[in-house]
Amino acid sequence: MNDTVERKPEEDHRPWGFYIVLSDEPDHKVKRIVVYPGKRLSLQRHRHRSEHWHMVNGEALVTLNDKDIRLRKGGSVDIPANAAHRIKNIGTDNVVFIEIQQGDYFGEDDIERLEDDFGRAGKRDI
Repeated sequence: MNDTVERKPEEDHRPWGFYIVLSDEPDHKVKRIVVYPGKRLSLQRHRHRSEHWHMVNGEALVTLNDKDIRLRKGGSVDIPANAAHRIKNIGTDNVVFIEIQQGDYFGEDDIERLEDDFGRAGKRDI
């Protein structure tokens, strides 16, 4: 008899959408992130990790330091540690992307918010 219970990952809801942690290991973390139309994440940076974002659905504008990059389904961008970055949904469908984090620490308190649409600038979680 198999006593293994298959658990579905829980959605962590935020003012801009939600994310699901798909993998959380000592050497990486993977999230599926959904951003609602017209919403954007805070302008932020991380000291302990880099990120790779791969677009699954929608149309987004990614700010990476002083550059704006348009991404659509199939596109991707690499975000080095300490780079200021954010993503904004500029379409009418949900933006869905996979975020792969690599580094030596993946805690939510490694988020330094530089600007935020929801009054969270200076706070240390997503």
